[in-house]
Amino acid sequence: MTTGSAAADLIVLFAAAFGAATILPFQSEIVFGAVQAEGAIALWLVVVVASVGNTLGSVVNYLMGLWAERFRDRRWFPATPAQLDRAQRWYARWGVWSLLLSWAPFADALTVAAGVMRTPWWLFLALVSVAKTGRYLILAGLLSGVLPGPEGAPVAPGGHAAPEAAPAERPPD
Repeated sequence: MTTGSAAADLIVLFAAAFGAATILPFQSEIVFGAVQAEGAIALWLVVVVASVGNTLGSVVNYLMGLWAERFRDRRWFPATPAQLDRAQRWYARWGVWSLLLSWAPFADALTVAAGVMRTPWWLFLALVSVAKTGRYLILAGLLSGVLPGPEGAPVAPGGHAAPEAAPAERPPD
């Protein structure tokens, strides 16, 4: 991902990570992988920017949840009443610890439910931060080959298993 500057790449990454955590249909993994593969920015900074953006996107969901009861039947509300009810039931059953799944695609509703259920702010922020940062640390490890991908193969930046090295040629006898 070459936008011309590291700062611009980080802004795009932050926006993608932020959007991916909200109810908007964003995917941050592609942008994360592109910025990481470029290698122009320290990996720790890529992880921090993506984690902060993704966590703040979930904070927006939490804040929406604080006001959800007031607006849940409005046409513009991002979750249907059925989606919100399902998230509240899940949250009531599994409790605050379900926020450790806030990295998963379906979990945007859980972060809204955390607001509806009036989860203490500090606890919400702590659990979601751990989950979101863990997600990007694992993704960084997979893309860099530090962690093995499926069937033990390292994952290349495009998300596919890295090709195996060609066997060394034997010198002629």
